[in-house]
Amino acid sequence: MKQNADERRADAGKIPGLVDLQVNGYNGVDFSGGDLTAADFATACRQLLAAGVTAFLPTLITSCADVYERNLPLIAEAMAKDEFRGRVLGIHLEGPFISRQDGARGAHTAAWVRNPDPGYLDKLIDLANGEVRLLTIAADQEGAAELSRHATDRGIAVSLGHHMATDQDLDRLARAGAKALTHLGNGVPAMLERHRNPIWAGLANDSLSATLITDGHHLPPTLIKAILRVKGVDRCIVISDASPLAGMPPGRYRSMGANVVLDESGRLYNPATGYLAGSSATMPQCVDYLRSLGLFDQEDLTRVCFTNPLRLIGCSPEEVALD
Repeated sequence: MKQNADERRADAGKIPGLVDLQVNGYNGVDFSGGDLTAADFATACRQLLAAGVTAFLPTLITSCADVYERNLPLIAEAMAKDEFRGRVLGIHLEGPFISRQDGARGAHTAAWVRNPDPGYLDKLIDLANGEVRLLTIAADQEGAAELSRHATDRGIAVSLGHHMATDQDLDRLARAGAKALTHLGNGVPAMLERHRNPIWAGLANDSLSATLITDGHHLPPTLIKAILRVKGVDRCIVISDASPLAGMPPGRYRSMGANVVLDESGRLYNPATGYLAGSSATMPQCVDYLRSLGLFDQEDLTRVCFTNPLRLIGCSPEEVALD
């Protein structure tokens, strides 16, 4: 049975809070959109918090320079308002330093992907008034280790994804300060070499935590169980990867530069490629699905939805507004 928003908030109340490190937008508002306004951003934040999310990182996917120059200062300014203090904890940059390869790139626009560039990262950090908390980069790109060290030195947590990384790539990046894997099991081509691929490499690396999209569409229960058994509860982090269409009714939409379908089941996909186009779920819905699998007890859910995400971005529970 589906829960309404009030029931989800009550259920989430059993956990100190739900912290989502990857939110691309909500209810038609795209945080990477060229037409984002301060009013729309604030409205989306209010609606997302009202849906049961305690705190989150607005996420910008790989974007053109104009979008970064417009949206990063806008979001940083909103974060400074009392209303969102302890709720909007920082910014997640998912890109632009990812793979250009189809499949690994996911829904990101190839023309806007950049090679690892510490100088350009500094520019993005300045545009965001120093509020970048999390950076997703591809581990298999030349210069990725240098970029990871630079970001880490600037107090940013580095996560690895949207790549075709090998064991050696992940080992090198872990030594360069990377701490996590972005949505392990996703952001890769549909067809992979069965033994040597980024999923197995990510599972085998004991230094890297894994963020997981548990919306019921991105990962099958068997893979969620396998990741949990290999990584352990303390190295698993639940994210929604909520797209700008999260909260919207089923239908056909234009999102992130592509025609997409949101069907009745909540599956959001690009009909031309068959690839998923982000998630239509929020964190409470992801927790509902995870709980339905019977793999996590209440203490485990607190770790993967609250304790672990905060630890990854260097945020203490006291910094989160829990009232």
